[in-house]
Amino acid sequence: MSVNPADSPVLGALYGTDAMRAAMGERAFLARMLEVEAALARAQARLGIVPEDAARAITAAAADVDRLDLPALAAATRNTGYPVVGLVKQLSALAGAEAGRWTHWGATTQDIMDSAVVLQVRDGLALVGAELEAVIAGLARMARAHRSTVMAGRTHLQHALPVTFGYKAAVWLSPLVTMRERLAQLRPRVERVQFGGAAGTLASLGDQGLAVQAELAKELGLAQPDIPWHVARDGIVEAVAFLGLVTGALSKLATDVILLMQTEVAEVAEPHQEGRGGSSTMPQKRNPISCEYIIAQARGVHALVPQMLAAMAQDQERGTGPWQAEALAVGQAFTLAHGALACARVLAEGLTVDAARMRRNLESTGGLIVAEAVMMGLAPVMGRGEAHHVVHHACDVALAEGVPLAEALLRDAQVADKLSAGEVARLTDPAGYLGAAEAFIDRVLARA
Repeated sequence: MSVNPADSPVLGALYGTDAMRAAMGERAFLARMLEVEAALARAQARLGIVPEDAARAITAAAADVDRLDLPALAAATRNTGYPVVGLVKQLSALAGAEAGRWTHWGATTQDIMDSAVVLQVRDGLALVGAELEAVIAGLARMARAHRSTVMAGRTHLQHALPVTFGYKAAVWLSPLVTMRERLAQLRPRVERVQFGGAAGTLASLGDQGLAVQAELAKELGLAQPDIPWHVARDGIVEAVAFLGLVTGALSKLATDVILLMQTEVAEVAEPHQEGRGGSSTMPQKRNPISCEYIIAQARGVHALVPQMLAAMAQDQERGTGPWQAEALAVGQAFTLAHGALACARVLAEGLTVDAARMRRNLESTGGLIVAEAVMMGLAPVMGRGEAHHVVHHACDVALAEGVPLAEALLRDAQVADKLSAGEVARLTDPAGYLGAAEAFIDRVLARA
């Protein structure tokens, strides 16, 4: 029975992905703990601490997570508060009496659990990275294809100045390119082995502690930290905070698309699929389903980031509660973030763009959207303040009488004396007032 919709067999189709659930779920966690125990035995065998035969037997016993007795493990976990004691007991039995006594040598519960979570996080970040690349590629194609597709730029939800749809796509794209850079930078800080023993000093292994830690890190393909991080949680927290940034960037994209899909605007639409976004009662509806679930999942991730930050207040050499709170957040944050990326990929790879509707909307105000262009054209010959006054008056006339801005301007003797009809037409052409929009697009595309 699932309480969280992201983990349920029906609603899970809307939240997260099966790939991420497989990477971050409990079965993967148990398998990863077994993997850490086996790697520890092999590392210690190379150093002559554990017999080679014992390491081989432990590795063989740890190879199949389905050999675990889950009801017994649940009972042991309920009793001790952690799954490792029960897991080690079962692993030792599966390895045989002689080999089993070498299981978990010199380790502590949190070493195994933290290292297992890091292995899961490594898989999760790989999935996030792959989906992020797909979204980046899709948005880059979109920005390139619509580099010169002129549309209304909007501030405070009103027409402001002309932009291009390629510029808008590049604004969506740029933060995601930065996320790719952040991901590459944070992985070495996050993907570190945990091995410190009871209080983080590896005292149980005498002078071989550091060597075992190094060999274990090599076995697992993880970095060796400068000091055990049992109570220094910045790496795991950074990973979840990164997911908060990724989903935050995606929620900007989703919000824009929702607004552009409004019937009165209708400049873009989510990819059409029979029945998708439909209503149980209104046959005409094509709702922005992908966008809605991007935003919902982003908010879910954002609610979990403070929980991870709060869990950094770990007491002394082993926390009494904050560490346990992480388990409620890490897997869900990865699941929801990957789900948001999957929804964003749908948009990046298939968004329908109506350039003709963009043009009609752009022209719907009769040139008012380029009032600033006219003002800047008049400013050199009559001063900026007077130019602003004259154009503002012309805008009032255009709005009151429903005439194009160009006509209202040419009625004004001050304008007609300074600018020809051709110059006014040039100044009121939105395509001529795009500033550095296309250069900005090219700069983002160069990064992408």
